[in-house]
Parts: sequence; C-alpha cells; structure tokens
Amino acid sequence: MDKAVVDSSVAIKWFVVEPNSAEARHILNAYQTGTFTMLAPDLINAEVGNIVWKKHTFQGMDAMDAQLIIDVFRTLTFVLTPTADLLDDAYRLAVAHHRAVYDMLYLALSIREQCPFVTADEKLVNAIGATFPNIVWIANWQ
Repeated sequence: MDKAVVDSSVAIKWFVVEPNSAEARHILNAYQTGTFTMLAPDLINAEVGNIVWKKHTFQGMDAMDAQLIIDVFRTLTFVLTPTADLLDDAYRLAVAHHRAVYDMLYLALSIREQCPFVTADEKLVNAIGATFPNIVWIANWQ
C-alpha cells in the first residue's frame, strides 16, 4: 500500500491517549518512515482544530498542550485535496447512504484515489463498510 486516506478521528489519537491510540501511532510511524503517503480533504485541519478546542474547553486539556498539538499537527505533510473538489461526490454519497457530508468527503477521496480510508469511527464503518470495503476501522489496520 502506498497511500491511505486518514480522518481526524485517527489523527487526534496521535496526540491524545484514547482507545486505539496505539494503532493510530502505527499509522503515523508508517507515514514517518515513508511506508505510505497520508491523504485527506483539507477539512482535516478544521476538524483536528475543533477536536483540540473541545478537549481544551470542555475536557480540561491544558492550553499549552492544546497549542502544541496544533503546532505539531501542522508539521505533518498530508496530501490535501480541497473539499470543493470532492463536494459533488461527497454529497451524492451522503444522500445515498444517509451519512454526513463531512465523513463522505474522506470516502469520496479514498474512492477517487483507489486507496483505503482509515477511521476510528466504528459506527461509520459498521453502517457502510459492507458497501465500501476500502473503509478500514483503525482496530483492523495492519
């Protein structure tokens, strides 16, 4: 495998200890050793920022730790695709499968790039994984 789409539910686990953080670190390590390229819609920046904001505002994450996560995340060189380029496909997928356009942006990108889409959103995988076998739940990442 030379590339994979990774969403914010995976990316946040690189910085915050949560269930499946170890698996998420394997993905980050593979990226850092050049095993594969990480792809994402440019939405990932806003999503990670929002998750960090929520953890700081509502879960007591220290402000300096929150800023450090943002700073380190920005150093990662995802291959980003503008959401505008994916919107039509993502919208059609969202309507057809009754899922949020936000999630379908990642799926649309993985379909376009013919690569896996790795997520920690088990509900999403359970809902549409049978139709889209390229979606990989993080616990099943190899």
